[in-house]
Amino acid sequence: MVQSSSNFVAEDAIFSPDPRRWRILAVLIVVLFMSLIDVGIVNVAIPSIQSGLGASDAEIQWVLAGYALTFGIGLVTAGRAGDVYGRGPLFILGIIIFTISSVACGLAQSALTLNIARAVQGIGSCLISPQVVGMIQHYFRGEERGRAFGIFGSAAAASFVVGPLLGGYIIMIAGAEAGWRWTFLINLPVGILAIVLAWLWFPRPMWNPRESSTDTERSLDPIGALILGVAVLGLLLPFVEGRGSAWVWLSIPAGLGALAVWVGWEKRLKRQGKQPMVDLAIFKVSSFFNGTLMISLFFASSTGIWVLVALYLQNGLGHTAFASGSIGVPGAIASSLSALWGGKNVGRRGRAVVLAGMYFAAAGIMLSILVVWLRSEGLASEWLLLGSLGVLGIGQGLVVSPNQTLTLAEVPIRYAGSSGGIMQTGQRIGSTVGIAILTATAFGAHIAFDDWGIAFMAGLGVALLITVAATWVAFLDQRQRKSSR
Repeated sequence: MVQSSSNFVAEDAIFSPDPRRWRILAVLIVVLFMSLIDVGIVNVAIPSIQSGLGASDAEIQWVLAGYALTFGIGLVTAGRAGDVYGRGPLFILGIIIFTISSVACGLAQSALTLNIARAVQGIGSCLISPQVVGMIQHYFRGEERGRAFGIFGSAAAASFVVGPLLGGYIIMIAGAEAGWRWTFLINLPVGILAIVLAWLWFPRPMWNPRESSTDTERSLDPIGALILGVAVLGLLLPFVEGRGSAWVWLSIPAGLGALAVWVGWEKRLKRQGKQPMVDLAIFKVSSFFNGTLMISLFFASSTGIWVLVALYLQNGLGHTAFASGSIGVPGAIASSLSALWGGKNVGRRGRAVVLAGMYFAAAGIMLSILVVWLRSEGLASEWLLLGSLGVLGIGQGLVVSPNQTLTLAEVPIRYAGSSGGIMQTGQRIGSTVGIAILTATAFGAHIAFDDWGIAFMAGLGVALLITVAATWVAFLDQRQRKSSR
C-alpha cells in the first residue's frame, strides 16, 4: 500500500459554504435516482421488449451491454471534463442526452434503433454520474459531506427497490406491448423538471474559476481520454458481451496493454509541464488508493449476489420474477437506512463504519448459505433469505457511501470529477467482472451437481472470499490512518 502524499494541499481553509448547496443536492439526487431506477426497470422489461420487437437473444443482450459499455468507458473522461469546463453544464448536458435518448428508446421500432438509443443513454448517464460525486465534493465539507454522500447512498439503495417494482407495475397497467415503451418515456417529465431546476438553482458561473485558471489547466487531454476508453472497453467487453466467440477474451490483454500505454502517456504529459487527464499522484494518497481498490472488490462480490438470488429462486425453485425481485426489498430498505446512518457518523467513526459494513456483508452471505443448506435438508424455508439478505443490505449501506466520503476526503477539489470517475470505473469493472465470475461458478456447479441450491452456495462462497479480500484492504487502510495520526 502507498502512503499519503504531500503533493496535495488541503483546500478546506478557503472553503465557504454555498447557501444553495442543499437545493443543488436535491437536483443531483433526483437525476441520480432517475438514471439508477432506469437500470432496474429495463431488467424487468427485457421479456416484453424482446416479444414486442421480435428481437433475437443476441440483439436483446445488447440492450444491456451497449448501455454498460458506453457508461463504463467514459466515466473518467466525463469527470475530467467536468473538472475543466464546469460540472454544472456537463451535468445538464448529461440530463438532456439521457432524456432525449430515453424518448428514442420508447419510440424505437426495431432492436437496432433501440440498441443505438440505449448506447446514447449510457453516454448521458456517464456524463451525469461523476458530476454528482464532483459537485458533492465541491459544495460540502466535513460531516456535511458525509451526510450528503449518505443521502446519495440511500437514494441509490432505494432505486434498487423502486426500479423493478415500478417497471413491473407500468407493464402490468399498460400491457406488455406498450408498457415497455412507457418504462422509458416516464423519464421525459422527470428530465425536463431536472433541467429547469438545475438552470434555476445552480450557481452562475456553474464552475469555480479557481479550478481552471490557466489554459494549461483547462486541457482535457483527448489522446489520454481515447487511450483510457480503449483500455476500459477491452477490459469490459468479454464480460458484458457474454456469449460471443472465445476470441473476444483477447481484448483483456489488449485492454491491459492500453492501460499501460495510458499510464505512460499521462506521466509524459506531466513531465512536459502539461496537465494530464488524471494526475497519477492521486494514487499516492493512500486513502484514495485503498478506498478505490476496496470498493472495486466489494462491488465484485455484492453486485453478483442478487443475480445468484434470481437464478436460485426462478430457475431452481420456480418462483416468479416478481417474487424474486421482492425478496430483495428488505435488504434495499436496510441499505437505504444504514447509508443514512453511515453518512451521518463516518466523520466521527471513520473507517470503522466501513469495516462494520464489511462484517455485516460477510455475515449476510454466510447466513444465506446456511438458509439454502437448511432448506436442502428440509429444515427451513427459502423465504428466510429475506432476513439474511437484509443483513447483507445493512452491510452494503455502511460500506458504499461512507467509503466515498473517506476515499475522496484528501483529493483536491480540482480533481473531484476525474477521481470520482476513477472510483466509479473501478466499481463498474468490479461489478461486471464479479457478476461474470459468480454466475460462471454457479453454472459450473449446476452442471456438475444438477442442483441449483449447490450452485447458489458455490457462487456465494466465491462472493464471501472476495468480501474477505475487500475487508483486508479496509483493515490495512484503517491501520495506515492510525499510524499516520
